[in-house]
Amino acid sequence: MIKYFDIFAGIGGFRSGLEKAGGFECIGYCEIDRYAKKAYETMYDTRNEVYYDDARKIDQNELPNFDHG
Repeated sequence: MIKYFDIFAGIGGFRSGLEKAGGFECIGYCEIDRYAKKAYETMYDTRNEVYYDDARKIDQNELPNFDHG
């Protein structure tokens, strides 16, 4: 399972594609637009995922472990 962070998530188009492909697990997401965030949370189970409203506020040391360089 490849873990990823959905930055600039929008309403989840990227996530939707990865879910259809299989083999991916989202560990969190970032979206500043409140309407897009609401749509995203309506379509996906985000209960155990980290959330940031602004990409400039992300502290990589606080993110759960996921596949990154």
